[in-house]
Amino acid sequence: MSKTSKKPVIVYGASGYTGRLVCEYLREYNIPFIAAGRSADKLNAAMQANVPGIETASFEVVEVDHSVKALTELFKGASVVLNTVGPFAKFGPEVVQACLAAKCHYTDTTGEQDWLITLDEQYGEKFANAGLLLSPGLAQMYTTGEIAAQLCLETPGLDTLDIAVFWGGSPTIASTQTILVNAAMAKAYHLQQNQFVEWQPDAGLYQLAIPGQHEMALALPWGGTSHPVWFKRDPRVANVKVLGGVFNKPLMQGVPLIVAAALEATKDMNPDDRYAALAQTAAGVMNTMPPRENPRINKSVDSVHASGPLGRAHCVIFGNCNYKQTGMMQAFAANWLLQQPPKRVGFASGCQAFGHHELLGALRGFGLVQAPVLTVHV
Repeated sequence: MSKTSKKPVIVYGASGYTGRLVCEYLREYNIPFIAAGRSADKLNAAMQANVPGIETASFEVVEVDHSVKALTELFKGASVVLNTVGPFAKFGPEVVQACLAAKCHYTDTTGEQDWLITLDEQYGEKFANAGLLLSPGLAQMYTTGEIAAQLCLETPGLDTLDIAVFWGGSPTIASTQTILVNAAMAKAYHLQQNQFVEWQPDAGLYQLAIPGQHEMALALPWGGTSHPVWFKRDPRVANVKVLGGVFNKPLMQGVPLIVAAALEATKDMNPDDRYAALAQTAAGVMNTMPPRENPRINKSVDSVHASGPLGRAHCVIFGNCNYKQTGMMQAFAANWLLQQPPKRVGFASGCQAFGHHELLGALRGFGLVQAPVLTVHV
């Protein structure tokens, strides 16, 4: 395949639940793409059975080994790689290194805080020097809440972000595995006076008051999420705490028990054996693809309380179909990067790279979120 004929966007992990949705929205943006992964059979089956309108898309299926060499060869001549293969701390380094070698912009859907910190520290400057974007965590669970936070921060004098992220439905196969692996092999941090501070690992479930309902909701730090890493270098912000969860209370009540049992059972294993055991446990919890999202069931709420010494703001974004939000934002990023440079190169969040009003406009345009409800007191 020559460089001139190479399709400009590569979806790595296109056969997974999120990858399919990314492909769906690339079709809606009329962007040619390569659906890449380790199994051509799975990729072809996913494209034909799970991507509505795929017959009108310009795409190719490519099977590729998960190695820097093979991925670099595949990425050469393309412009953007949208990575959905997690856990990213385990499978991401080869993809990032290949993007740098092939001179491609990189986005992913991670919420693994240790992976974001690694990218910032080890690859951010290299991507910036190459004029490339390195944007992990472009997904509903992180970016929609970041949009709400950025709307609050338009009011000067606010330095503390208290973020809640909730959604309806259940985690995918990959998300379940990532939750267990991340809990076992990485710490979760919040930001306190611009320093990472570890969440108490055995604190259990937190109770939160969620806008739009009378019942209290159950939440977890969920690995710390992306926000504390993104805002650590924002001079306006000193403190960031994030809690999140699903609206399904029985499911939330079971998460800490499953995680604790898996950690205890694997605590004496070496890293490779521990990962394999945790992946097996995750498969026992979730081994089938969730159904396609239903907007009457799969709702999302992103709520941000921002405060400062003498001011407060509160922003809520009600939406639906969190995985569709993720797929759309990934396609939006590709569409932007094919036409103009990002607002910031190197390590950057979705809002830092493309603008929070721009991302919000795209989410609104596709009918995925309501207009934000913003209240300011100064």
